[in-house]
Amino acid sequence: MDQAKGPRKGRAIGKTNDVNADLIAVVVAVNDAGPCVLTIEQGAALPSGPFELAHRSLQSGLRAWVELQTGQPLGYIEQLYTFADRDRTGGNERVISISYLALTREEDAGASGRRRWASWYDYFPWEDHRSGRPPMLEELWPRLIEWAQDADDGATRFDRRRRAAVAFAMDNRAWNEELALQRYELLYEAALVEEAKRGGDSAILAPVPGRSMSGDHRRILATAIARLRSKIKYRPVVFELMPPLFTLLQLQRTVEALSGRLINKPNFRRLIGQQELVEKTGATTAETGGRPAQLYRFHHAILNERPVAGTKLPLARA
Repeated sequence: MDQAKGPRKGRAIGKTNDVNADLIAVVVAVNDAGPCVLTIEQGAALPSGPFELAHRSLQSGLRAWVELQTGQPLGYIEQLYTFADRDRTGGNERVISISYLALTREEDAGASGRRRWASWYDYFPWEDHRSGRPPMLEELWPRLIEWAQDADDGATRFDRRRRAAVAFAMDNRAWNEELALQRYELLYEAALVEEAKRGGDSAILAPVPGRSMSGDHRRILATAIARLRSKIKYRPVVFELMPPLFTLLQLQRTVEALSGRLINKPNFRRLIGQQELVEKTGATTAETGGRPAQLYRFHHAILNERPVAGTKLPLARA
C-alpha cells in the first residue's frame, strides 16, 4: 500500500462522469528561516486525499488525510478556495479540489520521515523582499515585456504589459505583496514556469527560478500566501503561528517573514500597543543576544471585548 496516499475506504463523494472531489491542505508554520509549508513527495506536493463517505465533514476528512500522510495534527483551519478548472490537472479526469489553509506553531512542526517542511520562498523566490528587491526581478522584467510584445494585437499587448507592470512592480510601481497569486498565474500564462509544460505549452525553454509542484499545487500554495498576507492585516491570525510567549521583535519578524517585507519598528510597536493585541507577562528572556527582552502573550480577551478587534497589521514601510 502506498503510505503517502493511504487507503481509500468506501466510495468517494462526487465521483460521477469522471469527476472527483479532493481535499488539499496548505499547512503553514514559521521557523527561524521564515515561513514554511508542509509537503509530501519530497516537497513536490501538498497533503491531499479524496472526500469520502466515511468522513463526517470536509474538515474532518482533511484532518484525517493530513494526519495519515504526515502525522501532523491540525489546529487553526479555514477554507481557502475551490479549484475546478477543466485543464488544471493535465489529465482526462475532472478534479474539483477544495483547499484549506491551516496554521501551526513551530514547536508543533517537528520532523518526520513522511513529510517535509519547505520554505515557501523555495517555490516563489521573487516574493521575498526582506533583503531588498530580489535581483531575479530585473532579469524577469525583459522576459515579461517580450511576452507582452509577442501578442497578436495591440489591445492584448497593452493588457499584458499593464498586468505585468502592476504585478511585478515594473515602471517604478510599488511592490504589492498581496498579489502573489496574480504573479504566479501571470508567469504560467507567459509559459515561464515549469507547470506550463503540463498545460500543453511546449514553447517554454528556460523556466524562472522556483521549485515546481505536482498538478497545480504551486498555484494553490500561491493562493494561500496571498490570503494569509492579506488576512494578517485585519485579523490576528499571526498569533496562531507564535509560541505562547514571545518578544515584540519575534512578532515583528514573523509578520515580516509572512509578508516578505520589512516593517518600520517604531510604527509597528506603536500599532500593536494601540490595538491592545498583546499583554506583558512580567517575564523576560536573554535569548535575544542583548539586554533582556520583555515577553508578551496574545491578549485573547480582546476578541470578546470587540466583535471585530482592531487587529489590522499594516506593513509600515521602512
